[in-house]
Amino acid sequence: MTGTAMTGAAMKETAITRAPMTRTVMVPRRAARRAGTALGVLALAGGLAACGGGASLEERGGTGTSGDASGGPSGRGTLVVGAAGFTESRVLAELYAQVLGDAGYRTSIRTVENRELYEPSLEKGEIDVVPEYAATLAEFLNAKVNGPKAPEEKPVASSDVTATVAALEKLATPRGLKVLPAGEAVDQNAFAVTREFAEKNKLKTLSDLGRSKLKVKIAAGDECAVRPFCAPGLKSVYGIDVAGIDPKGVGTPQSKQAVRDGTDQMVLTTTTDATLDAFGLVLLEDDKKLQNADNVLPVVNAEDAGSPQIAAALDKVTKALTTADLVELNRKVDAERAKPADVAKAYLEDKGLLRK
Repeated sequence: MTGTAMTGAAMKETAITRAPMTRTVMVPRRAARRAGTALGVLALAGGLAACGGGASLEERGGTGTSGDASGGPSGRGTLVVGAAGFTESRVLAELYAQVLGDAGYRTSIRTVENRELYEPSLEKGEIDVVPEYAATLAEFLNAKVNGPKAPEEKPVASSDVTATVAALEKLATPRGLKVLPAGEAVDQNAFAVTREFAEKNKLKTLSDLGRSKLKVKIAAGDECAVRPFCAPGLKSVYGIDVAGIDPKGVGTPQSKQAVRDGTDQMVLTTTTDATLDAFGLVLLEDDKKLQNADNVLPVVNAEDAGSPQIAAALDKVTKALTTADLVELNRKVDAERAKPADVAKAYLEDKGLLRK
């Protein structure tokens, strides 16, 4: 496991397939990022067999969907961008594909099932680029290299993004992966309460909640009771009086509804949750940096997609994107039913990242 709390919402997985030059890879859903590093390593052998077996997407459980290919005028080559089956991943994949298309590459997007297959396929050059999360990928590779217990016994990720990316690079580089710089945008575990509860008790940070001595029941996955970045960390780092765990899942509508109704006082969700306003919830700041640095960054196959031109194109997105941007992009897709491709294009145009 990565130290991060596992999810109901966080247990999402997707696969990635390449066509027409059919290379097959699997990419994680956001929750799968936080879910089973240990399980992922154990599943690796079976996953690789599926990669090479020529099974159809349907047989592998994939969706078989893809974004439209796009290409720029210089015809620099073809790149496959990985996308997982949740909103944020699809938007990030569109952002990457469109800036790469603008830079002269022909791009396509594919979605399928899980990280256990995506990462070895990325190593083999069967996928070119994928949006990733620094701490989670670092611990995934830590487990792969040093054994499934390594993320808990000898973790390499921390709340320090610079140190976490350095640890990730150390693990990724020998495997033929190039880790591009991380940006400000971060999607990590977070805790939310109702706006009314926060205002009544003058809460803005998790430290405020600890000082309040209020008892809180947390709507989360049942793993929260033992995960160091959930209940144990809230108690030891912030002194929060955790009265119990309501196992309704991480960031699920049921969990948020339980907090809105007052059944629970706090919900475990993520920093890019675009539905908090709809439930009248607000995040409490992780002011003592309990959570690991899951900053968004591109990871590419070093041999096939390690050129300075590709890095420069992707870096434009990385430097522009903020956590608040991700929340708004997610909201437009989830609440307004906009297409990820359209949302990505509008964002890139607004930031001046596409040529006129």
